Amino acid sequence: MHILLVEDDSVLADGILRIFKSHGMVVDVVQNGSDADALLQRTEISVVVLDIGLPGIDGFEVVRRLRARGSQIPVLLLTARDSVQDRVYGLEIGADDYLVKPFATQELVARVRALLRRSAPQPLEMHLGGLSLNTSSRRAKINGKTIELSVREWAVLEYLLQQASRVVSRQQIIDAILPWGAELTLNAVEVYISRIRLKIADAGIEIRTIRGFGYMLEKADHE
Repeated sequence: MHILLVEDDSVLADGILRIFKSHGMVVDVVQNGSDADALLQRTEISVVVLDIGLPGIDGFEVVRRLRARGSQIPVLLLTARDSVQDRVYGLEIGADDYLVKPFATQELVARVRALLRRSAPQPLEMHLGGLSLNTSSRRAKINGKTIELSVREWAVLEYLLQQASRVVSRQQIIDAILPWGAELTLNAVEVYISRIRLKIADAGIEIRTIRGFGYMLEKADHE
């Protein structure tokens, strides 16, 4: 994953750079909006982590120019401004997420990873056992028979299927399925998992609880 970090505070930029690199990310760092705008026109970037208060053109203008060119690169805004108006404005002009300074580095990394997951191309249809999900029609079937899922049940099941045979935590599920600003408690994830288990009971698959770690979707033992 190739991250563009745009931050004029050199101390903060250096700290974020080291954190991203420790997670195996390739990072370019620039300190003003003009350099960011120029780099985005010639370099393939996975995610932009963008401060708003920049010398020259600000972060908002960088986002406007990026979207005007038709680019769908995910953008995470960093700012000391915590007003609702600023947050709404940033999202309305095309940013995907928003993090107010000071922030926890773990949250920054989690949000960047969530943006990468959401922007990755997904297959139109996914299968495991008797379960099939069509991501275009948003239709779920068990052995060819359609089942009804709420919006969040669909999102949780889709993510589990994408991560089939891997253990995912409740927090990873939340980070992966929620748009910016939405809220979901860890306990609510358990409720959705419980409902989904009932609905996929005949699919020859199961959502295992891995105590202390999270959940894993896999084929049932008897299959």
